[in-house]
Amino acid sequence: MSKYKYYFRKPKSAIVSDVFKWLAIAGAVSIAATSPYFALNILKGFNKSGKYEKEKVCDAFYKLKKQGYISIQQKNHQIYISLTKEGKKKAGRFQIDSLAIKKPKKWDSMWRLVIFDIPQLKNVQRNAFRGKLIELGFMLLQKSIWIYPYQCKDEIGLLRDFFGLTEKEIRLITAKNIENDSYFRKIFKLN
Repeated sequence: MSKYKYYFRKPKSAIVSDVFKWLAIAGAVSIAATSPYFALNILKGFNKSGKYEKEKVCDAFYKLKKQGYISIQQKNHQIYISLTKEGKKKAGRFQIDSLAIKKPKKWDSMWRLVIFDIPQLKNVQRNAFRGKLIELGFMLLQKSIWIYPYQCKDEIGLLRDFFGLTEKEIRLITAKNIENDSYFRKIFKLN
């Protein structure tokens, strides 16, 4: 590394995480392979910010391919990079780990209630889903009913899909009024 060029060094796992996020957003990536420099084109596409050393990015792609998380195929002078079934699962975990609900400047005076009835056979999914609700800031209204003041339809849908649950097992309800909601208004710091 030249003394004039500094890289923000992240551990390899962080680079792998960024590669997953990039592939999850981009979907299947196609890169022209007509040039012998197509590998550099892959690196440039991923590493536009220049925050990673090229060798580390190459290592990350190689590691993901070796572990069966990405597929790299050549067809008609094009290189196609895509997530495998296992890669999509792992990318989903990264997406779930970084999931957050955006809070608008002004509350729309609507409550979001998440109710669930997940069978005992799916105890792992139920506990993980409940833990994620707590992490996102939901409050327990009563057994298996959680309350939140902001729009979260997409996030709940993503969690439902990720944990392999159905709309019968997890429902999202939007309510205008909840009796004695002053406690929750105080907890969520609403006017």
